[in-house]
This record gives sequence, structure tokens and C-alpha cells, in this order.
Amino acid sequence: MTSSPLPASKTEARLRWSAIGLALLGLADSVYLAWLKLANTTAACAGIGDCESVNNSPYSEIAGVPIAVLGAGAYLAILFFLAIEARSSFWRDYAPMIVFGISLTGVLYSAYLTYVEVAILHAICPYCVVSAILLVALLAIFVVRLWRDDENGF
Repeated sequence: MTSSPLPASKTEARLRWSAIGLALLGLADSVYLAWLKLANTTAACAGIGDCESVNNSPYSEIAGVPIAVLGAGAYLAILFFLAIEARSSFWRDYAPMIVFGISLTGVLYSAYLTYVEVAILHAICPYCVVSAILLVALLAIFVVRLWRDDENGF
């Protein structure tokens, strides 16, 4: 006899709280990187990687806006949609898809930036790697949430 999965509400709550935790970690990471860039200060990399080369490269900005600021905005948007999804059936239906889109965009852009770090800059920023991992985890959570909603007929 197989054990039944957690009721949808418990599983959904765990997935939602996991996403909130990951987004908060991503926000902290992005805010730190943005502060480094804007304050023109040195990262606390503890000899792991080369944060300075990455954060001071021409690839660290888009139209003069630090990538880390854009990342912080993405994590704030994810947190916003997670906060409002319980407010109405409209947001319950569409917020997970919006967050899926934000996290998919973040994963794809992080993949490009990781390529830039490895192939062009020959330097790795551990904080950037952390953000990429957090985005992949968020994407996975929302793939699961959307798949469960589809399976449950939501």
C-alpha cells in the first residue's frame, strides 16, 4: 500500500513558504551585490572566486543599471506576487504563472551571465552563483505548483 501525498493545502503551503524563503535569500544577495556596485566597495568573497572582476565588468550593467538592482527588483516582484496570491481567485490563478515567468527569465539570464563569467571574464562571483541557484530552485517550485494545479484541475 502506498502512502498518499500531503493534502494539497499542506503541500501548497510548504511550496509557498519555501518560495518566500528563497526569494528573501535572493533579495538579500542581490541587495548586497547592488550595494557593492553602487558604493564601489570590495566584496567579502573570502578568497573564493573573483567578485571584483565580475562586478566591475561591462556585463554587470544594462544601460547603466547594475544587474544586481534588476535582480533585487525581480526578487521583490516574486515576493509581491506571493503576498497577493491569496487575496483573490484572480491572483490565485495567475500569480504562480507570473512568478514562473519571472523565475524562468531569471534562470535564462543567469545562464547567460554564468557563460560570460566562465568563457569571457574567466572569473566566478560566488554571490552570482548563489542567485542563479536560488532562481533555479524558485523555477522548480513553480513548475511543481503549476503542474499540481493542472493535475488538480485549478
